[in-house]
Amino acid sequence: MSRLSLPSVREAVWVLVLSVLFLTLTGLYVGLRVDHFLILALYWALFFASGVTRRLAVALLPFVVFAVSYDWMRVWPNYEVNPIDVRGLYEAEKSLFGITVGGETLTPCEYFARHHWPVADFLAGVFYLCWVPVPIAFGVYLYLKGKRDAYLRFAMVFLLVNLIGFAGYYIHPAAPPWYVMNYGFEPVLGTPGNTAGLGRFDEMLGITVFEGLYGRNANVFAAVPSLHSAYMVVALAYAVIARCRRWLIVLFSVIMVGIWCTAVYSGHHYIIDVTLGVACALLGILVFEYGLMRWAPFRRFFGRYAAYLQG
Repeated sequence: MSRLSLPSVREAVWVLVLSVLFLTLTGLYVGLRVDHFLILALYWALFFASGVTRRLAVALLPFVVFAVSYDWMRVWPNYEVNPIDVRGLYEAEKSLFGITVGGETLTPCEYFARHHWPVADFLAGVFYLCWVPVPIAFGVYLYLKGKRDAYLRFAMVFLLVNLIGFAGYYIHPAAPPWYVMNYGFEPVLGTPGNTAGLGRFDEMLGITVFEGLYGRNANVFAAVPSLHSAYMVVALAYAVIARCRRWLIVLFSVIMVGIWCTAVYSGHHYIIDVTLGVACALLGILVFEYGLMRWAPFRRFFGRYAAYLQG
């Protein structure tokens, strides 16, 4: 029988201290939910079960930091930092990409709110459900295939792109298209999340998957940039860098374009938001690969992190 591999005292203390700190701060400023305890219990199980699962738990830290950062944006809403853009973004979208129908100029989102099709509704739901699960699954795939260096680059860029996007939320709080279509141009704080066009997918299948997802939206005034549009750009880039199979690269390309189209078709993002989301992803990749990885202190940190994951 193999001997149980326990973490070092230092590792165990760090995990326990950070766990207590997470629960305390979340409880004080956000409010604890059942999923907080479930995710923490899963992380502990991975960390303490064996050396193999512990390295996986440490590898997943960039995704953990992403999830916690998103959740903690509830503490200090972006609309308390800068004014909310509702009309300006709408008018810019209409000016750049407006569709004239019967003498009336509509944004593409308004057009698709009036003209939609069951097949497109189904595909839109499928593509949007790939939003976070596919990039995370891809990261786990790279890790399990032993491509630890490529995995760590991907995971860190994924986190960096999110942090850049979150900064964008605070620099320019903006309402999504569905908000204008439902509430007009006056910002109403505390507005709940909305499934918008994705509600048609729920209705079609008799489920509430998007209703559940958007009911937990940390802030509806965070439409710029569209991080939905950024994630698959990062996944595709690192699928190419890691020299993954061609079918996977093609699949990622289809999902990426499908998510871009769905963002607009469903009324969740303007084309401007999507474009800025793609730019956000490209910026994150460039900053990481040609900035951080050329900075000696960060490169040493990355090397130690990668060596730990190799075991």
